[in-house]
Amino acid sequence: MILEDIINYNFVLSIVAATAFGFCIGLERELTNKYAGLRTHIMVALGACIFTLISIYGFPTFAHGDNVVISQATGVRDTARVAAQVVTGIGFIGAGTVLRNGPMVLGLTTASTLWIAASIGMACGAEMYDIAFCGTALAIMTLVMVRIFEKNVLPSSTKKTRMVKVGIVCRNDYVQTVQNFIIEKYQDISEIKRRQLNADESSTKLTCTISVMDKKPIKDLYKSFQNLSEIDSISIQEYTEG
Repeated sequence: MILEDIINYNFVLSIVAATAFGFCIGLERELTNKYAGLRTHIMVALGACIFTLISIYGFPTFAHGDNVVISQATGVRDTARVAAQVVTGIGFIGAGTVLRNGPMVLGLTTASTLWIAASIGMACGAEMYDIAFCGTALAIMTLVMVRIFEKNVLPSSTKKTRMVKVGIVCRNDYVQTVQNFIIEKYQDISEIKRRQLNADESSTKLTCTISVMDKKPIKDLYKSFQNLSEIDSISIQEYTEG
C-alpha cells in the first residue's frame, strides 16, 4: 500500500495552514498578555479546519463497494451543516474569555479574535487559502494598528481611561481618613468596600476601583498615596482591555 492511499496531502496542507494562521493571531494575543493566547487560537483554528474537512469529505452521498455504487447512504449531503455548528460552538468559547468587573467589560477583543480564528480555520478546511491569508493579515493589522491609532491620534478617546483596583490596609481608626482622601482626590470611583482582616482585627482592608486618565496609572497612584502615613500596605492592579 503506497503512502498516497493512506494520507491525503491536501488535507494535511489545510491542517498545517490552519495551525500556522492560528499561531499568527495567537502570537499577537500572547504578546499583549491576554488569557487566550497561542494554544487557544491554534486549537480553535485547527478544530474549525478539521470540522470543515469532515463536513465536506466525511459524509459521502453514496456508499461504495468494489468501485460500484451499492446504495444511497445519506441522501442529499448538506456540507454546511457541520460548519454552521462551528460558528455556534465558538460562541461558547468566546463567552468564556469575556469578564465583567463592575461597569467594565474585559475580553471582547479576544473573543472576536477566537471567532476570526475559527473562520480562518474553516477557510483552510475549504482550501480557500487566499481568504485565510488575507483574513489573518488584516486581523493582525487591525489589532496592532488600531491600538496605535487609538493611543496616538484619539487623545480624547475613552480608551485612554484606565481602570485600576486599589487595595489599602490600614488601622481601623484611619479607615475613614483614607476613604475621605480617595473620594476627594478621585471623582470617578465605581466601587469602594471595607473588610476587617481576620488575621489582625485592628486592621481593615479598603478596596476601590478608580477610573483615571493617566498614562502610567500605577506609578502615579503610588505617588499619590505615599504621603499618607496611615497606610500600612497598598496594592494596585490595572485592568487591561481586550
